[in-house]
Amino acid sequence: MLDNVTVTGKSKTQRLREGTLSVNAIDVRSIVSSISSLSGLVDRTAGVKLREEGGVGSDFDLSINGMSGNSVRYFLDGVPLDTKGSGVMLTNLPINIIDHIEIYKGVVPTWLSSDALGGAVNIVTNRKKVNYLDASYGFGSYHTHKGDLNAQYVFKNGLTIRPTLGINYSKNDYMMRGVEVWDEESREYIAVDRRRFHDDYLSALGQLEVGFTDKWWADEFFVCVSYNKVEKEVQTGQIQTKVVGEAERRSEAWSLSANYQKRNFLLKNLTASLSLSHTWDHAQTIDTVYRKYDWNGDFIKSSRNEITGRARTLRHYKRPLTIGRADLRYRFSDAHLLNLSYALNRTGNDRWDDVDKSFEAANDVLAKHIIGLSYNQTLFGGILNNTFFLKDYVNHLDINQTDIPTVTGSREVQGASTSNDLGWGIGIKVQPIEPLALKASYEHSVRLPLARELLGNGTTIYANVALEPEKSENFNVGLFGTLRSNDHTLSYEVNGFLRKVDNYIQPQVSEKEGMMQYVNVPAVHIKGVEGELRYDWQQRLQIVGNVTWQDARDRQEFKSDGKPSVTFDNHVPNRPWFYASAEARYDFGSLVSHLLPLTSHLYIGVDYQWVHWFYLSWEGYGALETKARIPEKNIFGAQATYSWLKERYSIALTCENLFDRTIYDNYKLQKPGRTLFAKFRINLH
Repeated sequence: MLDNVTVTGKSKTQRLREGTLSVNAIDVRSIVSSISSLSGLVDRTAGVKLREEGGVGSDFDLSINGMSGNSVRYFLDGVPLDTKGSGVMLTNLPINIIDHIEIYKGVVPTWLSSDALGGAVNIVTNRKKVNYLDASYGFGSYHTHKGDLNAQYVFKNGLTIRPTLGINYSKNDYMMRGVEVWDEESREYIAVDRRRFHDDYLSALGQLEVGFTDKWWADEFFVCVSYNKVEKEVQTGQIQTKVVGEAERRSEAWSLSANYQKRNFLLKNLTASLSLSHTWDHAQTIDTVYRKYDWNGDFIKSSRNEITGRARTLRHYKRPLTIGRADLRYRFSDAHLLNLSYALNRTGNDRWDDVDKSFEAANDVLAKHIIGLSYNQTLFGGILNNTFFLKDYVNHLDINQTDIPTVTGSREVQGASTSNDLGWGIGIKVQPIEPLALKASYEHSVRLPLARELLGNGTTIYANVALEPEKSENFNVGLFGTLRSNDHTLSYEVNGFLRKVDNYIQPQVSEKEGMMQYVNVPAVHIKGVEGELRYDWQQRLQIVGNVTWQDARDRQEFKSDGKPSVTFDNHVPNRPWFYASAEARYDFGSLVSHLLPLTSHLYIGVDYQWVHWFYLSWEGYGALETKARIPEKNIFGAQATYSWLKERYSIALTCENLFDRTIYDNYKLQKPGRTLFAKFRINLH
């Protein structure tokens, strides 16, 4: 008789985590039935913090190792997510299409062809070459409805058709606790609870991919057409004391793209990946009434609009986006790989206003060229892995706008300009045995400001066309390993990081106006450490816990006029610096299958998040005891998923903010209380 032999392989996400760069990899495919949004999943990752301004469809800010906002770039299968339109975000993508998520921290691989200084999020979709139909519908608190449809049909001649549809709707009419309204009897403001009344959100994304696979001339060739539409009512400014009752934002985008992949392209061992896309993106901000609302839904007449406190606006932004990418990889042998990449990103900014005749129309242009070259080697049978890379950044601006020059800097920055910056870096991993490995990486990185930072969003964000590119020295060092004993597997990872950033781009909130603007902080140093433990028992019980501490400080000792800086050595404000999360999941599969003979599974999960309080503004201004701060956050969640017939059908129930706490991610912008959601999914293949 032969003894039982256990063969243990590494998953795709585990191999990514154990590479030379600092990467978080999240397996979405295995839990897609039980999640309603990617927000919470990403937010519970070590070193990552996602902060939302409200409910479904609200703006969000993702931080990776202390770098946030547009320092982080988003990709869909290695192509910028922007190609789908400005209304498509991490938080409203159809979840069923996703296989896994890669989160690169600080150092970003050259094949992404990005100027992401803080990191990058690459969403990888399911590319299996089988026929399937995957559809789901969910509904939940605050009149929320979500529907996804994803399918694929492969003909015998290799022709493949992939339709995708995702729809999200919510009234977001959750209770706002302790908001101030005027009381006529007492003749003073009193704190009351009121529901949000002007925060409806609707998003729709539809796309059709048609192409061929496994042909002599292409491994994959697909043409994709997509359409995205978003309608979003505006309830508040950047603080919840500024109540809005009529203004709204709309966007509509068409996209046409082609993607081509081929191994042994022209030469043996040369792999090519080429893509070209154009997006027609049209956004509107409608703010045409002179009213001032309160949380009762009442209003008084005003002499200004609701959002900016200026004239009536019906503003249009047409931002056509053209992206071209080429990635060539030549493998000399199993141990040596050379990678050359190029990316073009051109964004227009044609803007005008239908009712504000004083607004000066303009057509700005932002264009970027990024060239990357990397060399990867694997030595001593995989014990030592090295990556060396160079990046060249070319930035071209053509600024024509001139409105509000004292705020936007448009008077000082006019006409065309071109700049060129060089980046470089290295990554090393040494793993003599599976339980112990060491990796380190460094990059001199450059990040070019995005359209949102330079040109605003037309509602709550002012333009700042004088923004300078960020430059950073990024250091990462990590220790990781996996311990196995019979049915038990324990994985650990500890990472330290240092970011030395010049011209750090920081959002600055004006409480008086309820507006925000991106500004440069001359010098910021960010250091920190994060740790994560993963435990698995018989692939039935999974427990994950992580903790992150980071210290971001202003390091400009003197101002440009030679006077001491009040904020020197202050913590960078409005940024979480100490947080932790934990989650556990158990599969009652064998018990349920015994009771119900339908190849059933029952999964039960719980999760917890904690965030330390932090200041809204610089510590050096005013007395600390009176400073505004974002309070500590403690929230629990729970999930239950039942599937049957080999997971072809499933029903999931989730509860976020289980104990109905009043929570904030941003200053004076409450998030929803207890939120329930039910989801039904059919997955036929």
